[in-house]
Amino acid sequence: MLRLSVSELSTYRWSFEEDVLHYHHAGFEAIGIWRPKLSDYGEEKGVELIHEHDLKISSLQWIGGFTGSDGRSYRDSLHDALDTIQLAADIGAETVVVLAGGRSGHTKNHANRILSTALKELSEAAQAVGVHLALEPMHVGCSYDWSFLNTIPQCLDFIAAINNPNLGLVFDCYHLAQDLTSLPWLESIVPYVRLVQLGDAKHAPVGEQNRCLLGHGRVPLANIVSTFQSAGYQGFYEIEIVGQEVEHLKYEQILGQAKQVTHDWQMTGE
Repeated sequence: MLRLSVSELSTYRWSFEEDVLHYHHAGFEAIGIWRPKLSDYGEEKGVELIHEHDLKISSLQWIGGFTGSDGRSYRDSLHDALDTIQLAADIGAETVVVLAGGRSGHTKNHANRILSTALKELSEAAQAVGVHLALEPMHVGCSYDWSFLNTIPQCLDFIAAINNPNLGLVFDCYHLAQDLTSLPWLESIVPYVRLVQLGDAKHAPVGEQNRCLLGHGRVPLANIVSTFQSAGYQGFYEIEIVGQEVEHLKYEQILGQAKQVTHDWQMTGE
């Protein structure tokens, strides 16, 4: 069976408590925590609520912005990241998602040096507390302010250079599988993948992400999941569905449809 989770970004307007209750009721195994929601609810109360409903934590989102693209200094971003890594360890989150930040006027080489310096320190901190970091490359059509990493090879270069087993990557199908040239990489990257995010699209993003219901777009999700499973991936599949395409739908509809389509994949695979 697939280890299924839901990112709280999928249910943006619900509170943390509503997310936990609805995800549990819908039969999902885990929750991908968006830090502002947990902070608003209260960390201790939030962890108690998660445990009461027997949910695991697939990811904690997000740390990064080391290039200053979000207005923070490098030091502020680094300290925030270190605090978040400790929080992940305290609450039992398996993975902390890392966004590099936009280039923010830096040369490519300088941006690379900034990220490498941060990742070296952060991966050591993560290893000390048993947490995995996962670099998330983003589609070039919506990554300008968020990440200058757009491809799997870029991430693998950083992972190789840092050479710490606690640093891996996020394979977000929305960002990486609209371009079918990325698919031949799937089996070979499984040892580095810490989280698979399930997202579909009818067209490439232009400025902002615009995901559609799973199976309603052009991303070959069933084939991707089958390939990961066959190659030995044992992590979570975290559902992330956000954008104008789905904003008119009730969240209960989105969760129910996602649960059904992933169940159908498993039945077909058997």
